[in-house]
Amino acid sequence: MSRQATAHLFAALEAGSDGLAYVFEDQRLTWAELDERARCYANALAHAGVSKGDRVAVYAQTCLEQVIALFGNYYRGAVHVPINTRYRAAEVAHILADSQPAAILGDAAGAEVLDQALSHAKLHRTPVRVGLDAGAPGFAFTELLAGAPGEYLRPRDSDLALMIYTSGTTGPSKGVMLPHGAVVANMRALTGLWTWSKRDRLVLALPLFHVHGLCIGVHGAAIHAMPVLLERRFDPAKVVARFGDGPDQRGTIFMGVPTMYKALVDHMWSNSSAAATLARGRLFTSGSAALSPSLYEDFVSLTDHRILERYGMSETLITLSNPYVGVRMPGAVGQPVPGCDAAVVDEQGDELAHGQTGELIVYSSGIMAGYWNLPERSAESFITDREGRPWFKTGDVAFVDERGYFHLVGRASVDVIKSGGFKISAREIEEALASHPTVREIAVIGVPDETWGEQIVACVVPEAGPFAALNDDPSELFAALVAHHRDHLADFKKPRGLLVCEELPRNALGKLQKHKLIARVAAEGLSVSRVPGKD
Repeated sequence: MSRQATAHLFAALEAGSDGLAYVFEDQRLTWAELDERARCYANALAHAGVSKGDRVAVYAQTCLEQVIALFGNYYRGAVHVPINTRYRAAEVAHILADSQPAAILGDAAGAEVLDQALSHAKLHRTPVRVGLDAGAPGFAFTELLAGAPGEYLRPRDSDLALMIYTSGTTGPSKGVMLPHGAVVANMRALTGLWTWSKRDRLVLALPLFHVHGLCIGVHGAAIHAMPVLLERRFDPAKVVARFGDGPDQRGTIFMGVPTMYKALVDHMWSNSSAAATLARGRLFTSGSAALSPSLYEDFVSLTDHRILERYGMSETLITLSNPYVGVRMPGAVGQPVPGCDAAVVDEQGDELAHGQTGELIVYSSGIMAGYWNLPERSAESFITDREGRPWFKTGDVAFVDERGYFHLVGRASVDVIKSGGFKISAREIEEALASHPTVREIAVIGVPDETWGEQIVACVVPEAGPFAALNDDPSELFAALVAHHRDHLADFKKPRGLLVCEELPRNALGKLQKHKLIARVAAEGLSVSRVPGKD
């Protein structure tokens, strides 16, 4: 890896280019303006006591200030720690206590959650609080930009750029440490494969707390000096409009997850001109979960574009992708990105033949430096080959077809649910719902769903007693559980269906058999089923 990899990330900013960098609502920003504001912000951080290597946490909805803060954190040598805005106080408190940030950036919408999280998190020092919009507590972000821009030393490839927290599928969320060199090298390889250039315009409606939107979107665009048409949140009508003919439109690239593409397809079916407008784009990519064959074909029939699917993780960034030029296989996540490798292995670590399923392991130019403060967990997540290369054990089950394309089958553990682009811990939901007085036993499973990948279902053995009346009406029981869940966890983790059971299936040793619950739902249906997002 080149020691000068980071130069590619900052080239457009350092050149003082007056080319368009970002459009966000009524704001337009050139690369030169982005550079100046990021330097002003970095200088203000320095005066506030933020040092090289300190963490800066961000808990806020998408806004232009987040992009300025990202590059400003880099200019200061600080580590950018984005936090999922759908996390509630307990989840945010864990991340704050673990990362021990020197500064926290937030907006008015998340102020209450952040206040609660700060009251519970055990912090070694009081972090600087910065408000990104009107009404948010702390120093106003505009005040930080009012000073003079400071000097900076470009980060080294080995310096940490990001600490992205996992979804907590196998326990508490872990901080994935990503060095600058790894992020830049992998994003250059991926976007080069996809033939990105400054002539493109990226329509970015993904959140900026995941690898998908933050690393590919923000970092990839900067590497190519590509204008970004940034949306506060995903709205199918607004995304389509970005591919129109106006001065802040003419988008050429869109990245999404299957749920976004389902919404776009539905919008195009009901709006006759939308398909023709979206068809003007050059490239549409999807990640986080597999597209269903029917959704893939619907998009092709409406736009004549074949969505390019890829695969990655926070720990490895993007390791597999369908080609831009060549055959895109529906249902496949492609082949290794330049600088990456992948294999499917058995329990002994031996590579399997084509067509055989096993665990997917990957080697990546974007490999993490490890999990924050978890050296043993970091070490056990890798296996080393004869050449000394570290291969990450993904926990995903896959196979390779005769053409060398990788296909994902599912998770090695049924306790990890992939729904709506998120990896969700069934155990975390079980622990939250088990505290409800009407629940005697509970198991949370994921059942296949064309739109969401998997639908979260709570399988409940009800408790007798004062709450028994709830058990007579599954709908009331389900509503009570959802309300209880809302007080504890993010809404994307809530159950979308309920299966009432007399007992949970277990083997002779008493181990829960979730596969039997999944089979029962497939055969019998649910006691209560609601349309995702409508309850």
